Amino acid sequence: MTKTVMIDGRNLDLEKGTGVATYARNLSYCLHDLGYGVDVLYGRHGPGQSTSDAMKEISFFDNVVPDVPALKRLIQDADNIARAPFGYRATYVPITGQVVADNYQSRLPYFDRIENVPKLYSKAHSAFSIYKRLLKVSVANAPGLMHWTYPLPLRVPDVPNIYTLHDLVPLRLPFTTLDKKRYYFRLVAEIAKSADHIVTVSESSKRDIVSLLGVHEDRITNTYQAVSIPKRYADKPDDVVQREIEGVCGLGFKNYFLFWGAIEPKKNLGRLIEAYFSSGVRTPLVIVGATSWMAGDELRLLNTLRAKTSGKGDRAAAARVTQLDYVPFALLVSLIKGARAAVFPSLYEGFGLPVLEAMLLGTPVITSNTSSLPEVACDAAVFVDPYKPEEISRAIRSLDSDDALRENLAALGKDQAAKYSVAAYRERLSHVYTRFI
Repeated sequence: MTKTVMIDGRNLDLEKGTGVATYARNLSYCLHDLGYGVDVLYGRHGPGQSTSDAMKEISFFDNVVPDVPALKRLIQDADNIARAPFGYRATYVPITGQVVADNYQSRLPYFDRIENVPKLYSKAHSAFSIYKRLLKVSVANAPGLMHWTYPLPLRVPDVPNIYTLHDLVPLRLPFTTLDKKRYYFRLVAEIAKSADHIVTVSESSKRDIVSLLGVHEDRITNTYQAVSIPKRYADKPDDVVQREIEGVCGLGFKNYFLFWGAIEPKKNLGRLIEAYFSSGVRTPLVIVGATSWMAGDELRLLNTLRAKTSGKGDRAAAARVTQLDYVPFALLVSLIKGARAAVFPSLYEGFGLPVLEAMLLGTPVITSNTSSLPEVACDAAVFVDPYKPEEISRAIRSLDSDDALRENLAALGKDQAAKYSVAAYRERLSHVYTRFI
């Protein structure tokens, strides 16, 4: 059995990173550190096996999606449904360096070999809706193990298939996601039945998987996650951080509260904004996150206040809130380091990576007392009921005014974050993989 692990590139391929993409990228480097070969299976739109090696590499890094006429797309979809039961075959993509790929470095995982099936993940989801079983995908150099970092309706035949289920939020809080719940339930139930093993990222998520999907505890391993920020960003001196956030964002060092993450119902931004305004603090609030579904509802209070004060030239409460759709990773790290406190009152998290990132960087945290967040933060955060804006407001006032509390939480947070080091994560992963390879 080869000592190679293949992971999927489903989330790694997204233009704007997600927590799952961070998970997959960290996993790839940990696998390499453990001595495994690392293959990555992508589903980019590029051409298939008949194309030259040069065009395979060029197409892999090409973001222009061909415009397919509607009739041709219907024919392709029908052809996919007909062929799906026979499985998909991946194509090796040679990465020679002929394409200048520096722009992709922050998104690429560690890899020894890249394979691709055009539109694999969208095609597999379409086919699963019809056939209600996991579809096969074959690769020329079969790995010793396939690790799917997301619930996907696929498997690699004749090797162990491990699936990471980060959480069951679409089932636990169905009103917070756009997933088709019947489809999602059928998919995770099929994975629960067919997987050689399931990995998850917290004891909270493990309990949900056991309870909702009926998986025996012996078939699930909680590996938690690792938090790893490059030293050149994490160890940046305070004076450099101060110049960056003042020069780029116009913010004072340790003089703003920070939220970062997708703007969607699960993140509870609407109640955070309500709590911030009712707190009466003058310290600004900075929101970093791409708008997602129902973002308008989450930001309604902020938008209403901005509309009422538009053109009046006064310093309304809304003017103290800065919203940024996106910042580069290096600047985000500086924003976290330079914040008075991070505020993350999410309704539900499988793990809650932002909480750990803040603690690692020495920034005090306000977070929720639900799901996995108490086990991740332990005693190193101020906990609130995410459904009660008055509790969030009280926590904001407390951290705004209490220097000693902030200093204590910063010290406790660094100690707590050390428990989720890359070394500890590697050890937990190794226990899983040695059972199969």
